[in-house]
Amino acid sequence: MSLVVGVDIGNSTTEACAADVGADGEVTYLSAALGRTTGVKGTTANVPGVVEVVARALAAAGRDPADVQAVLVNEATPVISGLAMETITETVITESTMIGHNPDTPGGVGLGVGTTVAFAGLPDCAPGDAVICVADADVDFEDVAAGINAAIARGVRVTGAVVQADDATLIANRLREPVPVVDEVTLVHRVPLGMPAAVEVAEPGRTIRTLSNSYGIATVFGLDPEQTRMIAPVARALVGNRSAVVVRTPSGDVTGRRIPAGALTLIGERAKRSVEMDAGALEIMETWRRVRPLVDADGEPGTHVGGMLARVRGTMAELTAMPRDAVRIQDVLAVDTFVPQRVTGGLAGEFALENAVALAAMVRTSKGPMELLAARLREALGTDVLIGGVEADMALLGALTTPGTARPMAILDLGGGSTDAAVADAGVAEGAQVRSVHLAGAGDLVTSLIDSELGLDSTDLAEEIKKFPLAKVESFFHIRMEDGTVRFFDEALPAEAFARVVVLTDAGMRPIRTGHGVERIRQVRRSAKQRVFVTNALRALEQVAPGGNIRQLGFVVVLGGAALDFEIPDMIAEAVSEFGIVSGTGNVRGCEGPRNAVATGLVAGHASARAAHAEVRCG
Repeated sequence: MSLVVGVDIGNSTTEACAADVGADGEVTYLSAALGRTTGVKGTTANVPGVVEVVARALAAAGRDPADVQAVLVNEATPVISGLAMETITETVITESTMIGHNPDTPGGVGLGVGTTVAFAGLPDCAPGDAVICVADADVDFEDVAAGINAAIARGVRVTGAVVQADDATLIANRLREPVPVVDEVTLVHRVPLGMPAAVEVAEPGRTIRTLSNSYGIATVFGLDPEQTRMIAPVARALVGNRSAVVVRTPSGDVTGRRIPAGALTLIGERAKRSVEMDAGALEIMETWRRVRPLVDADGEPGTHVGGMLARVRGTMAELTAMPRDAVRIQDVLAVDTFVPQRVTGGLAGEFALENAVALAAMVRTSKGPMELLAARLREALGTDVLIGGVEADMALLGALTTPGTARPMAILDLGGGSTDAAVADAGVAEGAQVRSVHLAGAGDLVTSLIDSELGLDSTDLAEEIKKFPLAKVESFFHIRMEDGTVRFFDEALPAEAFARVVVLTDAGMRPIRTGHGVERIRQVRRSAKQRVFVTNALRALEQVAPGGNIRQLGFVVVLGGAALDFEIPDMIAEAVSEFGIVSGTGNVRGCEGPRNAVATGLVAGHASARAAHAEVRCG
């Protein structure tokens, strides 16, 4: 028996499988190990990570490193992927006609309509005038409340207030008559005075109804159809807010405009087409289908996409010492999304959800750097290092050790930067070449979508939201899970988690400090996974299936780190069920789950080659 170690160098993790292989090809699997990939996959920077994971696998098997006959590594050609976000719409306010934000504690409830008046001008208002008081932070909340009460006592109809300080509740609680009060308006000095305005505050737990409705604004200000069309972006920007102010100015305007996002040029083997980024993801991917197989892509200089593709090329050129113009883009994936963007011309830091397109791109180079990596590994390990078969082929061999699988079978290897797929037909011998494809877009793109659509500005938090379920802390001793079940605790929960949505990570609860509810966060998470993983799974299977017909595939085994996700395997199984395909998470060797497929396949392929060699020699 010969002791061998199969090593799979991935984009994020490096896996090892130790086994004894007999001369007749009999395999006794001993142990497995997992570690972080050091450096970029397929480069000499991988050496420390490989050395560590091999040592851990041998230690788990209780074997001496000096007994190792060979270390088998996959053809880990470097893969570099990049992400870019192009915002293609923008809300622009001129002459400051809108205030729409969500202060934590607006005061009062209801809709107030009147003319904007500075606090100092309240004594000059005549009885019967309908006014909205505007006060800056220099005026104390008690003075504001006293001034409004005095005006009301004189017969002035004070219908609302807009204040700069965080005093709305303090003011509302001291008024003789309840009126809506919006606070924390940073640029209150830019609120136009002497103009018709409307202030609306909804009850706790509800959102505004009138100022988020185009026809509600038209009713308040008596607008004609053309003016209503112009004010529509205001209503759209205020949807979901608990409080808002709209001020009508003679020449003020709020418009929604499209931002030129540049063009993406896709070059196929037989065709070349350009598509505008602002056409949206559907049109971009339809253009990709018309030119595939893709041999290169280019982005318009000066745009986010052009910059991203240039960075990807430059990184690969540095890693492989290839000329920059020799690096080719192998695949792209476009996804429609929404990005919170600051409203141009707003007075309180307002944000509006703007249309955007996220683009993932990937380049892959030759296996030349692998030869150098293998040489460095021989020096570091002091044993023979063999470059095994193509990664997808080896993953198939490893996946076939999953109980209940048979050919024809396809695998989906879902990683951080890319999605791999391969298929083995019923008559293909083990170790033979199989059809495989390598596509851009996987876990990193999902994380980016969650981060941008929820406005988190935290990749770490977005990653946790992607990987773990949610809950709402309803008391210090119980939470309500996202599926509605309730979980109780013997000890009090942390005070910072009270009444917040939390992520239930392996390390404990992590509060999500946004105004989004459980349902909204869950919807964004699942939608991002659908748009990336499910889309790419079907896109990949279509390319590797016989004749492009997914129905010809009997089994699909999901592998890789994303296969451990609590939602993704079920989403993919549901998507392919209509094609009559059995799909599920792989269980390599009946014990490793979706991990270790390539490392196991390297050992299986090596054993098969030894057995074939023995047969030839015996013959």
